Amino acid sequence: MTPRRVSVPARDGLILSALDWPGAPGRAPVLMLPGICRNALDASGLAARLAGPRRLVAFDYAGHGESERPADPRRYQPELLIRDIIDMMAAMHLHGVALVGTSFGGLAAMAIAALRPAALRAVALNDIGPHIEHVGRERVVEFIGRDHRFPSFDAALAWYREHHPPMPLLDEEGWRRFARRTYREGPDGIWHPRWDIRIAQQAIGAAAGPPPDLWPFFRGLGRLPLMLVWGQASTLLSADTVAGMQAIRPDMQVLALPGTGHAPTLDETPAAAAIDAFLEAVP
Repeated sequence: MTPRRVSVPARDGLILSALDWPGAPGRAPVLMLPGICRNALDASGLAARLAGPRRLVAFDYAGHGESERPADPRRYQPELLIRDIIDMMAAMHLHGVALVGTSFGGLAAMAIAALRPAALRAVALNDIGPHIEHVGRERVVEFIGRDHRFPSFDAALAWYREHHPPMPLLDEEGWRRFARRTYREGPDGIWHPRWDIRIAQQAIGAAAGPPPDLWPFFRGLGRLPLMLVWGQASTLLSADTVAGMQAIRPDMQVLALPGTGHAPTLDETPAAAAIDAFLEAVP
């Protein structure tokens, strides 16, 4: 099923983009929020399985994918990105959604639960929790803060496979799909990231400041069906944090992917099966 590309003006006039796969109006729509430096194309696998019976929408944050890049990089501050998400949800009539949030998208889910609790019906967190390991944060900033400029897609793919955290459940075709969602050929014939590299410092680097205490936000998910996909080799989400989350929410479904780093694509066979089953239980 082919999605509709939607453009929504933000409060400051910046044009934000989303992909909207149609579905039956009687069921809760699914909202997919990607991680920092990711984009709406990451929902393609989920949409191939779910779209039609259920509406699915995926957002490109400011400076990501097809959304505009602001002149001032301070526009990438997390609170402004979360404000954009809430505004886009209103503009696209997304209410009572089952939210699938990868990394930053999961953090946004916790914030939305606090700011607009009626907006959510269920939450699936992908490799994120209320405590982010500092070493993992530094590695992400280093990884996404440079444009390595590749002469071909195959060169981009080779570099990406070598430097990305481990993804043992992805086969060759899976890696190619993942890389095509990550890089695109520019007018100069060079392959560049699908994100503005200035995002790194503003959204999660030094300019973003120390992370707030997110445990109260996690507790705010208490009324919602909840699941966690955890890459057990993740440098951002530790076993101790997962244990703390389970202590607060013993009913939280947890799928652990051995040897997988930050963050699972959700196209891995066990992840896809778990996410699909979780969403199927949401009316």
